[in-house]
Order: sequence, then structure tokens, then C-alpha cells
Amino acid sequence: MVEQQPATLDAVFHALSDATRRSMLRELSEGERSIGALAAPFSMSFAGASKHVKVLERAGLVRRRVVGRTHYCRLEAAGLAEAQGWLSYYERFWNRRLDVLEALLRAEDEHAEAGDEK
Repeated sequence: MVEQQPATLDAVFHALSDATRRSMLRELSEGERSIGALAAPFSMSFAGASKHVKVLERAGLVRRRVVGRTHYCRLEAAGLAEAQGWLSYYERFWNRRLDVLEALLRAEDEHAEAGDEK
């Protein structure tokens, strides 16, 4: 299994647990955005959006830079890659399990077809 720092993964999955933050990450995948631009689709205040951004920052998913009074955010995808690495272990687990199930169902179908031919 992929070894990760549990606290880092906990922070990433906590950040991803909120639909607003997931939407913000999707928006940031298109490029850098101001916090005001991230807040606009949700009709939320700068302070509200900033709280969400702080959670994303703590998880290592977003980096913020300040120019004058404007706060700009950009996606830091490395944290997502770590989470994907953790999830891929379970993807392989389920793929193996489903491959076994598929083989059993095919064998059952073949057995049933052989019985129908008699």
C-alpha cells in the first residue's frame, strides 16, 4: 500500500469533503483566481470564501499570494496526487475482486450453457 503521512491525507480528505471547496478546486484547475472570484458563484462573502481557502491551504491543495488587497489562489495538485495514490490501492483491490466475480459468473454461464445443450 502507498505510505502517506496520515495527517496530510486527513487534511486533504477533510478539504475534499465539502462541495464548495471541491467546486473551488475545479475552478482553480482552470487557472489562478482571486478569492472574490471563487466566492462569486456561491454568493458568499470574502471572509466565508477565505475560510474555505484556508482549509484548502492547510491541506496543501491551494497556494495563496497577495497583491495589494487582492488575494490570488492557485491549485497545488501534488496533494491530490497523494490522495489518488492512496485511493489507487483500493481501486486495485476492487478490480481484483471484480475480476474474480467476473470469472465466476462466466464459469457459471458456461456451465449453464453446457447443461442446456444436453
